[in-house]
Amino acid sequence: MFPAKPVAFEPEPMRGAEGDPELLRIDALHTALTSIVLDGGNLDRIAGETSRLLELEVLFTTTDGRQWANALTDATTESLSERELLDMTGRARVERLAHPVGVHDGEILMVRVAAGGVELGRLIAVRCSGPIRPADVQALERAAAVAALLITREQAVTAVENKYQGDLLRDVLLGRTGDEQYVLHHTGGFGWDLQRPSVVIVAMLDRDSLTVDETQRRRWHERFAAGWRKVAQETDPAAACVDYSSEVVTIMPAATVDEAAEIVRQATRDVAGDRGGGRRPFSVGASRRTEGLHDLPEAYMQARRALDVARRTSEGSTIMHFDELGLHRLIALIDRTEELRTYVVDVLGPLAEDTEEAAGLRTTLQTLLDTNFNLAQAARELFFHYNTLRYRLSKLERLLGPLTTNPRLRLNVAVALQAYEFAH
Repeated sequence: MFPAKPVAFEPEPMRGAEGDPELLRIDALHTALTSIVLDGGNLDRIAGETSRLLELEVLFTTTDGRQWANALTDATTESLSERELLDMTGRARVERLAHPVGVHDGEILMVRVAAGGVELGRLIAVRCSGPIRPADVQALERAAAVAALLITREQAVTAVENKYQGDLLRDVLLGRTGDEQYVLHHTGGFGWDLQRPSVVIVAMLDRDSLTVDETQRRRWHERFAAGWRKVAQETDPAAACVDYSSEVVTIMPAATVDEAAEIVRQATRDVAGDRGGGRRPFSVGASRRTEGLHDLPEAYMQARRALDVARRTSEGSTIMHFDELGLHRLIALIDRTEELRTYVVDVLGPLAEDTEEAAGLRTTLQTLLDTNFNLAQAARELFFHYNTLRYRLSKLERLLGPLTTNPRLRLNVAVALQAYEFAH
């Protein structure tokens, strides 16, 4: 007997679709998307095929609006930005799309992408030349279901990769790897470059994210880690970023000290965005600039120490650099907040009050300290007339003592100002 010929996969048409153009189009979309998934395609292909067959434009995002796949024209992107439906980082403001929104002569519709009762993302459809019909909504829901299958598969693969990468990077950061060539060989396989000047960033969700149940906290953390991975890859494809149970560690290239500070600031701003879409507040600790692989264990400890101080001395959403710890590090050692408040009142007197006048005087005093009591420079930074600043300085010295001639008093006042920020 001759062996049977292999039969190609061809889904049967939907019943009743033969004479209905709308059903035929939905069936064609379903067949096309199924083929994409079976061929190992990605969300970009699903977005493109959905856009082509339904004659509208499609955007896939995370649940908080971070873009995954984009099939929008430049004109539509500009139009959405003008209507403030896209923020400066390109995040879709999904919180404003809970209901259909008009755009030109058409509308924008958002469909949830979910699997097993868990929300995975959003599908945003835009048609500028007319309404999105009920049949289109049906087709979009099918596209969302297929996208959910693909996202679930990719998340499973990412989880395995992150576990392997995280284990190796943890050994690197704790100095347990030994052979440097072995490390470089394996990290190079991940696409990382650890043998170059860089800065280590450790980020963690703030404490208010710990008050929810473990399942919700884990979802927030996974979304947070995905945001850092995306920003790191967009900044430099060879940057390393791994997700641990409570923190995200990122190693970014930095040619100079100034560049390291700017990279930390920019990456933090990109991850935070406008904090819409349910994004949670977080704090960041950053190391000194490192020279290469052998410096990473010490750099990691610096970043962790900076993050710990940031979380202890502020209510959250803080960036702390290791070289800027200074008095914050000593203040963080004091567990009794009431003792700090007493110290602040003893040193600052009326400036410790929660009034607008006291706040203005504290700002003036801090600027004078930062400029080493250079009145001309302080006046420029505060946008004060020189004589106005001289009057304020006289008032400060009447309240606090001879600030301009007593270095010990200046030190006490500087410490008290830092303690005030921590205690309040």
